Amino acid sequence: MVRTRTALKHTPRNARKKQEGGSAARKSAGERADRTESSPNLGDLLGQGASVRRYRSLRYLKPMLPEILVAGVLQSLAYTAFILDAGRNDWDNLAIVCTVLFLLPVVIALALLGLRRQQYPFTVAVFVTLVFFNAAVAMLSAARIPISYKGLLCAYPIITIAMVFANLRLRRSLEDRVALLQFPDVQRASMLLGGNVVIIRDKDTDLSLFDRILIDSETHHHPEWSAFLTRAYMVGAEITPWISFLEMRRGRVDVEAFDVSHLAYSPSQIYYSKAKRVLDIFAVLVTAPLTVPLAILIWFYIRALDGGPALFVQSRRGYAGRSFNMLKFRTMHHGRHTGTTRENDDRIIRGCGFLRRLRLDELPQLLNIWRGEMSLVGPRPVAEYVAQASEAAEPKFIHRSLVVPGITGWAQVNSGYAETTREEIDKLSYDLYYIKHLSIDLDILIILSTISTVLFGRGAR
Repeated sequence: MVRTRTALKHTPRNARKKQEGGSAARKSAGERADRTESSPNLGDLLGQGASVRRYRSLRYLKPMLPEILVAGVLQSLAYTAFILDAGRNDWDNLAIVCTVLFLLPVVIALALLGLRRQQYPFTVAVFVTLVFFNAAVAMLSAARIPISYKGLLCAYPIITIAMVFANLRLRRSLEDRVALLQFPDVQRASMLLGGNVVIIRDKDTDLSLFDRILIDSETHHHPEWSAFLTRAYMVGAEITPWISFLEMRRGRVDVEAFDVSHLAYSPSQIYYSKAKRVLDIFAVLVTAPLTVPLAILIWFYIRALDGGPALFVQSRRGYAGRSFNMLKFRTMHHGRHTGTTRENDDRIIRGCGFLRRLRLDELPQLLNIWRGEMSLVGPRPVAEYVAQASEAAEPKFIHRSLVVPGITGWAQVNSGYAETTREEIDKLSYDLYYIKHLSIDLDILIILSTISTVLFGRGAR
């Protein structure tokens, strides 16, 4: 018992000796801590190697302002119209709801800025708008503000469409400050990228100046470059293989380097590929009240002017290399439809040039879609003789048949009409890009581009 008490007595004394020995160090540390607590300043860390990330949100938000303003104004007007129609005069509640509706597009746009690198601009915009719109409605309901659900239901499509176009405008306006990391073949890569890409040759370069660093996978996925790439990640720069960036920028693949093993689909792409058939049938049924009467009128018009069959049937290369009979309205005089179509072709029936410009001669292909031989969007099916000649020149041409052919496709809206085998192979790079990046967003973009092409008559002969 005595020993225990003695130990307890001497313990504080030993502790005090240790405290006295380290008093100077603690005093200095305490002074530094007091200075930090009284005036915290992250700027002090800059001298120790920290860097400043650039704030770019306002620059990115600028292109979206037209859609943001349109959405805010139209939503408010639509909601106000429902309130006035109902005979309500609670102007304070109307002002609150309209304020929320006017500010909502700004909030959604800021959320989309954080997702600007996503590959699916349509679905991301629709999903984010749905989430924030429902959150705004829930907030108004929780605040016990009388609202018109019919008015909000009318406002929802307005903001959805506006934010989809705002997101598209954002993606088109993105101008990343790109740099290419040094590697043996960097000059050729720079030329393919346009020749005006900064080449980083020094590992101590200030990476905060760039939004995206392009690397060569074989060279830079190596321990020698790990510290550099880590520093790039830490300053917020996006690391991308230069060949992938080139593919994204051009919207086409390198046919020579392409291999089926490069196709790596996400679950969403698999699900969409299965749902495409249902969506195609739905589109045919929904448009039938318009397309069927129009097709009947065109059929009678062709029969009246030139007699003979109004339909032109040609064997085309389809899915998995199988042939099928593709249907079109016959727009050339009977017996003169052989050979490639030329500019101002005198074989075209009077008035049918207009049908060709608007792609109305392809209305019978809706029947091909109904039979499962075609889809709305996909690589355009080529004639058997064209497929055979193209495959002889480029064996990878057969990869076009990995998916169901379509009435319109990525190659059609980017490359137009092909007259020669060389041009068909050139279009192949776009078709393979479509097969690689198949998605509902890409299909929607193709459909919108096709509408623009039809309205301006580009590529039609």
